[in-house]
Amino acid sequence: MEVKAKLLRLVQEPVQTLGEMLVYKGLDKIFDCKILELPDRGNKNRISRINDGTYRVVKRHSAKYGNHYHILDVEGRTLILIHFGNYYTDTLGCILAGKSFSDINKDGYRDVVSSKETMKKMLEVVPEEFQLTVINE
Repeated sequence: MEVKAKLLRLVQEPVQTLGEMLVYKGLDKIFDCKILELPDRGNKNRISRINDGTYRVVKRHSAKYGNHYHILDVEGRTLILIHFGNYYTDTLGCILAGKSFSDINKDGYRDVVSSKETMKKMLEVVPEEFQLTVINE
């Protein structure tokens, strides 16, 4: 059975976008998390979130992030990842996954909490490939 995920963008702030990702296998939700991305700056490399749309996602490994996910075929962009990180400064256009939101570093912006733990859980329950639909709410 195909696994599909929806990333719902819920709040855009000056330096970031906050939302939620829900992952389904058929009608059963198998995973959910909070997400943090950069704001919409025209899909520009390293300073913007990606455009809304549907993408193929595959598991990937790197020295920097260990196991994580790679979002493929993003127009005009390469190496868009779903990986751990807490702050908007931890992403150059990728998606950060976490358990909840909290202003960890007291800079006035909500961060994602327990990101490494959340990614570990995602990698345990979400398969090596899935379809991701990004929706701007």
